[in-house]
Amino acid sequence: MNPITVTNQTILITGAAGFIGAATAKAIMTKYPNCHVVGIDNFNHYYTVKLKQLRLTELRQFTNFTMIKGDISNKHLLDRVFSKYHPMIVINLAAQAGVGYSISHPDNYIHDNILGFYRILEACRHYQPAHLVYASSSSVYGDRNTVPYCTDDKVDHPVSLYAATKASNELLADCYAHLYKIHATGLRFFTVYGPMGRPDMAYFKFTKQILAGKSIELYNQGKNRRDFTYIDDIVEAISRIMLLPADGHRLLNIGKGHPETTIDLVTNLQSALKQSGLLPADYDITAHQTMLPPQPADVNTTYADTSDLFALINYQPQVKLRDGLQRFADWYRDNHHLFKEKPTKKTQHTQIC
Repeated sequence: MNPITVTNQTILITGAAGFIGAATAKAIMTKYPNCHVVGIDNFNHYYTVKLKQLRLTELRQFTNFTMIKGDISNKHLLDRVFSKYHPMIVINLAAQAGVGYSISHPDNYIHDNILGFYRILEACRHYQPAHLVYASSSSVYGDRNTVPYCTDDKVDHPVSLYAATKASNELLADCYAHLYKIHATGLRFFTVYGPMGRPDMAYFKFTKQILAGKSIELYNQGKNRRDFTYIDDIVEAISRIMLLPADGHRLLNIGKGHPETTIDLVTNLQSALKQSGLLPADYDITAHQTMLPPQPADVNTTYADTSDLFALINYQPQVKLRDGLQRFADWYRDNHHLFKEKPTKKTQHTQIC
C-alpha cells in the first residue's frame, strides 16, 4: 500500500498522557509540525497524576495539539471525536498497564483493554482511518524457552490477565481487518523504559527505594532477562510505522533484541545514579538487595526478533541500557520531588515488563 502523507492531517493518540503516548505525540509533532495531534486520556490514578500532568505540560507547548479528557470505552465520546476530527491515523496506546496489578484488579483490564479497544475498532469501522496502530505487548508470548520471540509464534498460553487482554486485542484487530477492511498494525512492545516512565517499573521503583535508603527486592534471584527498549527507539519506530498502512492486519515486535538480567539492570542503574550525583561513589548496591523467588505471572525471559521491523522501516532500536538509564537518572535528579512516597499498607507490584 502507498505511504501516508500526514501534512494537514489529524492523528489521534489515545493514552496521550501516558508514558509512550506522550512521547509519541511529542515526537510526531516535532517531526511533522503541519499535522494536528488529538490526544485522549482518562488520567486514571494507577500512578501519580502529577507525572501525567508533567507530560501534558510539555505537549501543550505545541500549537498543533488538542487534549481531550475522557475514556475510550465511552462510545459517544469516540463518536464525537471521530466525527469532528476524522483522524487519518489512529494510534491506540490507552490501556490498563501492569502484569502484577492484573492479578488483584481484573475488572480494570477487562474494561480498559478489551471494551476500550473494541470501542476503538468500532470507531475505525465506521470512520475508516487510513491506519490503526495499536499497542500490544511482549507478554502475549507467555513463558517459553524458545527465543527469540517471533511474531508467527503461537500466543495461546498467556500467564497473566494483562497478557490475555493484549492477545485478545490482536484477535479482535485481525477479525475487524478481515470483516471491515481496516488497516491495522499491532506493536508488541518489549520492556519500555526511560525518563517520565511508569513508576511501577523496576528501574523506577528501584531508584526510589535506593535513594530512600531501602533494600531492593530481586525476584527470581535477579536472573529474569528482559529485552529493555528505550523510549526514543519506541517512538521512532511508531512514527515510521504509522505512515505504512498494513494490507489488512500485521504484527511487529519492537525490542532491542538483546535481553539483559535484572542484575544487569541494577548494576547499570547504580552507575547511572552515581554519575548523576544521586549516589556517593562508594555506594555498593549488593549490600542493599534481597533475593526472592519468582513473582506470580512473571516470565523468565523476553527477547524480540526484530527482523520484520527492520525489513519494514530499515530501523531497529539503538540505545544501550547503560545510556538509557543514564538519561533516566539525570531526569530523575531534576524531578524526584514528584515521587515522594506516601505511607501505604497495600502491596505494590514491581513490573519488569
